[in-house]
Amino acid sequence: MTARLTLLGTKGGPAIRPGGPSPTSSLLDLAGRRLVVDCGLGVARGLVETGMKLSELDLVFITHLHSDHVLELGPLIHTAWTAGLNTPVKVYGPVGTADVWLHFCASLAYDIETRIDDEGRPDIRELVTVLEYGEGGVLAEDGLTVSALRVDHPPVTDCFALKFEADGKSVVFSADTAFFPPLAEFARSADILVHEALHPEGLERLVARTGNGARLRQHLTASHTFAEDVGRIASQANTAHLVLHHLVPADDPEITARDWSREVRKTWSGELTIGSDGLVIPLD
Repeated sequence: MTARLTLLGTKGGPAIRPGGPSPTSSLLDLAGRRLVVDCGLGVARGLVETGMKLSELDLVFITHLHSDHVLELGPLIHTAWTAGLNTPVKVYGPVGTADVWLHFCASLAYDIETRIDDEGRPDIRELVTVLEYGEGGVLAEDGLTVSALRVDHPPVTDCFALKFEADGKSVVFSADTAFFPPLAEFARSADILVHEALHPEGLERLVARTGNGARLRQHLTASHTFAEDVGRIASQANTAHLVLHHLVPADDPEITARDWSREVRKTWSGELTIGSDGLVIPLD
């Protein structure tokens, strides 16, 4: 299996609009494993579009419990189950992830019980193990290691950047965060740094068309990173390749890839990719 990163959904925030991108999710092929990182709305469709068989799902990582990162966790696993999943799935997420899964199963109890009895399926609740993590080591298995760094995403306290390492390669996901200098050391010399980004002009356009604009501006500027500062983190980390993800805004036609690049290039001169849904980035 070729090591690669596929961006499934690149929009920051839970809303979707006609013809626009989906909320946050990614697929990382590394160490012969297929790792799903975050489960925003549309993740199941995105995985299918990559050619992945949902019945092969086995590792899922959630960075934090905002809906644009976790809304489709239960539906993804359930859809995989209806597609033939009969092998264990491990879900790694912050404190509270187990409750998300438990309550999803409770809400679908009628369907689950019916399909077990009527279709002879294994009990989905027995296939899934949720492991809640904090800062530090998350997973070490068959040459794959995953570690976490708590980042600054108020008011969410349990929000974690994740670093995936295997076969001499490393990929770091910032998760959602304000400008957070310790992330640079965490991402030191990563092959790919996948970082969220906020565009200043796009922010003002978004605020102008939103009813609660002043409150929205306050939240976004306190808990997300302007693209220029993303470039600073990448430069300090000496990463090989910077990928912008969780774009705010991602669906404003006036804010183009060129506009994003112009902001990042103020502080970053290395390889740069502006994320879009379905984009595949090889690690080799």
